[in-house]
Amino acid sequence: MEKRNLVIYWVATGLFCVGMMSSGISQVVGVKALADIMLHLGYPLYMMTILGIWKILGVIVVLIPRFKLAKEWAYAGFFFTMTGALISHLICGDTGKAILGPLMQTVFIVCSWYFRPASRRIAVG
Repeated sequence: MEKRNLVIYWVATGLFCVGMMSSGISQVVGVKALADIMLHLGYPLYMMTILGIWKILGVIVVLIPRFKLAKEWAYAGFFFTMTGALISHLICGDTGKAILGPLMQTVFIVCSWYFRPASRRIAVG
């Protein structure tokens, strides 16, 4: 059971970290396709740089050992970002790939958080 959970954790973590890192870098460098999405959703373009930097930093925190409290904040930030993106797309009437990306990333984030090893959790109690 423990090995299965570890495999689920690393697969989910790998998938969401690749997605967050690639979109974070794309946002920081100002890829036009992402700028068009931000404008379509009604957000100012400077949000791309802010979100991109936070995504890159969040991925680093999730992947490195220790810093358990920072990991919790990173997971929360990713969850809020992806659910916010999903809701924004739904409100704008988007369908298909526009909502599938944030939805799947949210699933990967929740799976990564839920199945993370004890060494990456804050002790409760």
